[in-house]
Amino acid sequence: MATRFSFPGQKHRNFLKQWREHLGLTEDQVAERSGLSKASVSRIEAGKTPYTENTLEALSKAYGRTPAELLGRNPDDPGELWALWDRIRAAIK
Repeated sequence: MATRFSFPGQKHRNFLKQWREHLGLTEDQVAERSGLSKASVSRIEAGKTPYTENTLEALSKAYGRTPAELLGRNPDDPGELWALWDRIRAAIK
């Protein structure tokens, strides 16, 4: 049985929607890439449905990002340390 990541009375905070929009993907595209339904993608993004470890791994592959990035990193926040790291990686390539 997969582990559910949720806490009673709390929304399930993540940056899935921000990543999807940042990457220019639709919910339909994410659903197709991850094997989830569009409704599931929408509910997980909104924090209405907890995600399981398996779900998070499927979404991680769909987005091409690590689970840690999807949960803890806002791709649209240029002030984050990660934004600096992205610029360094891009300059090296």
